[in-house]
Amino acid sequence: MLFQIFFSRLSRNAARIHRNRAGNFGIIIALLIPLLIVVAGGVVDIVWAMGQKVRYQDQLDAGMLAAVHETASEKQLETATSYIREISDSNLSALEMAEAGMSLALVKNDDGSLTGTLKMPHPTAFLKIIHLNDIPISVTSTAIKSGGSSAGAGCIYALGNKSQAVLINSGAKLDAKQCEVHVHSTSSPAFIMNAGAAIDTAKFCVKGTSYIRNGGTLGNLQVGCDVTDDPYAGKIPEPAVPASCTTQGALSGAAFSLNPGVHCDTTFNGSPTVTFKPGLHIIKGRMILNSGSTVIAEGVTFYYPDVYSEIRANGALKFTGSAPSTGAYAGVLMFEKTSNAANNANKQQYVFNGSLGEQLTGIIHLPNRDATYNSTTNQTNRISLVVNSMIMNSANWKLSPYDGPGPASDGGGAVRLVN
Repeated sequence: MLFQIFFSRLSRNAARIHRNRAGNFGIIIALLIPLLIVVAGGVVDIVWAMGQKVRYQDQLDAGMLAAVHETASEKQLETATSYIREISDSNLSALEMAEAGMSLALVKNDDGSLTGTLKMPHPTAFLKIIHLNDIPISVTSTAIKSGGSSAGAGCIYALGNKSQAVLINSGAKLDAKQCEVHVHSTSSPAFIMNAGAAIDTAKFCVKGTSYIRNGGTLGNLQVGCDVTDDPYAGKIPEPAVPASCTTQGALSGAAFSLNPGVHCDTTFNGSPTVTFKPGLHIIKGRMILNSGSTVIAEGVTFYYPDVYSEIRANGALKFTGSAPSTGAYAGVLMFEKTSNAANNANKQQYVFNGSLGEQLTGIIHLPNRDATYNSTTNQTNRISLVVNSMIMNSANWKLSPYDGPGPASDGGGAVRLVN
């Protein structure tokens, strides 16, 4: 009997302890849930803020590359501000922006460079629980200008005043966060962009206001925009073309090394490696590179004496080309004759076919060409490209502005980021 009473009380005590522990555990969990939400949500807020920081850095870099061309402090700030969408598109007053922690400050440095500091708080979603309403973000960028190409942040100039001066087809990708694209057309439509394309630029400036956009993503489109004129017009000296040809006709072999000179209607059979030695190479007629060829052209300038001359690759090309750093053609990778009015009035197509990879550095001045980029033209280029019009078919570009030496002009100069 005593044992029954003892075990009965022991069982009741054990049940009571279990209920107390369960209750305590429930209380602990209830207390921990807000903390877990704050921790997990805080991670999400921070990740979002870091993504925004990268976006602000890209905008500021592009703004500084453009602003450093200006001389007046007010104009520098105005230009840089136009690239910061959260500020330029805001209706807030200067006082309201300051109260919100938003600011853009520029400083002129002793070496002529210009430094910008952007502060832009990122609003939180989860950390508001603990009264942390925003995460402060600060990015800095410094740009400097030197005498040279005068193209600034411009990477592509389409000069033709024609319908569809730029046609961006499905699959075209352009990663050019520091680049500006200037479309001079005021026709209807000035450009067409189809679904499945992704164009990311510092500014996509179109002089006209009529365009067709069937989908895709297009960063920083500005219509009715004050486009920049051809920065190299009349500034690149045109050479006399020798009567004799250095290279001519169909050539067979695994490797060729070409001296500077005139190359007339040349075709390379097979899939050779063609090395152009440093200097001026005049392409007269069509030079054909078969599929699988490799081209090395470092310290080279290509010149086309008429609109029917071109280098035509048949696909799967590897092309490494860089302009000379000194001399009459410093910074010029490729250009054509523009001093002849009849030549200028006879625009012709220039086809860049698919490649396995291209690395181009310099100025490409082809204002009489309707350029077409076909298929998987994978490019990592630092160029300033001037054409009459452009079609992009599934091209995959990564571009940045050419910032080396080049044809000088008043108030111009190459620009680059210092950090």
